[in-house]
Amino acid sequence: MHVLTTSAFDLPDRLSPKADQALIGGDEQHFAAISESLEQSIAELSARLEAERKAPGGIGREAMDRDAEIHRLTGRLRTLRRFGLDLCLGHFVPADSPEPVYIGRLGLTDSTGRRLLLDWRSPAAEPFFAATHANPMGLASRRRYRWTRGRISDYWDEVFTADGLEGHAALDDQSAFIASLGSNRSARMRDVLATIQADQDAVIRAGSRGALVVDGGPGTGKTVVALHRAAHLLYSDPRLGHRRGGVLFVGPHQPYLAYVADVLPSLGEEGVQTCTLRDLVPEGAGAAVETDPGVALLKSSADMVKAIEPAVRFYEEPPAKGMTVTTHWSDIRLSADEWAAAFEAVESGTPHNEAHEQIWEELLTILIDKDDSDAPPELLRRSLLQNRELIRALNRAWPMLEASDLVGDLWSVPAYLRKCAPWLSPEDVRTLQRQDAQAWTASDLPLLDAARQRLGDPKASARKRRHEVSVAAERARRADAIAGLLQNVEIDESEGAVGMLHGKDLQDTLIDESALPGTTPDLLAGPFAHIVVDEAQELTDAEWQMLLLRCPSRSFTIVGDRAQARHGFTESWQERLERVGLDRITSASLSVNYRTPEEVMAEAELVIRAELPDANVPTSIRSSGIPVTHGSVADLDSVLGSWLAENADGIACVIGDPTFRATPRVRSLAPELTKGLEFDLVVLIDPERFGEGIEGAVDHYVAMTRATRQLVILTSS
Repeated sequence: MHVLTTSAFDLPDRLSPKADQALIGGDEQHFAAISESLEQSIAELSARLEAERKAPGGIGREAMDRDAEIHRLTGRLRTLRRFGLDLCLGHFVPADSPEPVYIGRLGLTDSTGRRLLLDWRSPAAEPFFAATHANPMGLASRRRYRWTRGRISDYWDEVFTADGLEGHAALDDQSAFIASLGSNRSARMRDVLATIQADQDAVIRAGSRGALVVDGGPGTGKTVVALHRAAHLLYSDPRLGHRRGGVLFVGPHQPYLAYVADVLPSLGEEGVQTCTLRDLVPEGAGAAVETDPGVALLKSSADMVKAIEPAVRFYEEPPAKGMTVTTHWSDIRLSADEWAAAFEAVESGTPHNEAHEQIWEELLTILIDKDDSDAPPELLRRSLLQNRELIRALNRAWPMLEASDLVGDLWSVPAYLRKCAPWLSPEDVRTLQRQDAQAWTASDLPLLDAARQRLGDPKASARKRRHEVSVAAERARRADAIAGLLQNVEIDESEGAVGMLHGKDLQDTLIDESALPGTTPDLLAGPFAHIVVDEAQELTDAEWQMLLLRCPSRSFTIVGDRAQARHGFTESWQERLERVGLDRITSASLSVNYRTPEEVMAEAELVIRAELPDANVPTSIRSSGIPVTHGSVADLDSVLGSWLAENADGIACVIGDPTFRATPRVRSLAPELTKGLEFDLVVLIDPERFGEGIEGAVDHYVAMTRATRQLVILTSS
């Protein structure tokens, strides 16, 4: 038996009764086995990784498989080294067996194949999270660990049967475990896997078909559910693996993505793409907020996105008149009908700019077939390729287009906008015109995205031609090498593999065109097998189209709270999502507030119900014992100074004062950038100035409910 040199338990003196060997001796023995297995696993993985890196790189699919294996091995090795023993979340004891089942972030076995850790995502691990006293799911007891710097600083036991205690459990008041959920925060979301509750676990493990809506108020763990669900789906549903599209996770803003950045890697998933809606288009980084509510409303509809199709078709009209094409050997007549036939030859679904090459090839075929001279076809083709008049005619009839130019024209050419969006009134058309057509706002992003998807890359044709040149050059190089190899070898062409090298087909198969120079793929372009959207109540109909374009399967996890929609949300989720194009919609609700103390929630509820009487306000199940305090803005420094002096750990946030300069432990944010975040102390500055109506009430409510322990409200008057 492997012996740990240091106990895995580091319990403070106040918890000394929990250090009894009768309670933790079995855990210590199991941790020794885990430690030994970890050492072996890390050594084996390191050796395999080194071997993979030293192996020949290969080309094409072989190279991709090798890179994927290196990525997989590196990710698992990183997780094992990062966590060590604290891979273990806890254990449960089945009612029909005395042997504990230990649950881990990853599965782990010893050298004999004995299961040491059961992966938290496996169906067999579900009772660890989902068992309740009303439904114990076959458990006698459950133990959860709290790890601090690699050692257990506390643990909590629950017993589900009358004989489950048997001297092996240290029972806590349930409130002790709940109170642990309010422990100090940091700049990154803390590890919460071991504290997932039954209502959250049910959502995490739900199937992936269709759209699942997870509706819940502040503190109910929506973000936790969204992140852990992404990891669980990749583990449990082979239809969503990286080879089949993978998972995209969409958050509301960059501070949110930075806050949750460690969660998925800590769950062993490093392949999930994460972004905000702004990240989906190049113009997103510099796009301003749309200041005109009327313009924002017009652009927020899905109908506005539909204007992109007629806007592109405007540039896809074949010439109404024929032309004579002159070559070095003859004049060839190209009729209007033949122009139309070339345009109709475009394969369905081909982006506009990429279709240009298909039309060009069809035109060349038509002209070469019609030529009645004796010109060699290859020379005739070369002559046509150099015909400037033909090139100009095609470029006029089917020009290469940029998305920014197309959308910019809608905002600067009223007649063009009227043609593409005939449902707009004359007043609407005037409202949407602007002096700087390409002064992009957030409201433009869905249109720019739709245009870019419909147009494709204007440089794709040039890249394709360069690629074909590379393939031809590689083919010639391989042919020369094979010829040199066989030059002095006299062998019948039917004899074995060497003889087969004479064959052109085999020579061609040695060239992996996918491995030759191309373009760096856009990792956010999709299609994705599943998309998770947090704070989804904020998305406009137009913004939903950006995500639907990237998920043909319509497999979504949609997380949000209608009461936190800054611009109002009067419909049901079903009505909203059906309107934007989703079907097969199911719903789940989270109603227990684990984060926000009841002292804070009592005041926050008054704020939101004043504007939204039917708001889904969750019930807080814990108290911080600290009342909400009010004061003057002049007290800000003393409030923060006192808190910092009294709290060596934790993080605070000042919300609503753009002049306040952040420090390592005190953030400074606008109220609209706080969604999805949480802080030990929240200080609101003049919340009555956050805005009027629903927007102001929501910002006020959201900002208040970021507090996990203490809320202070300061005003100027």
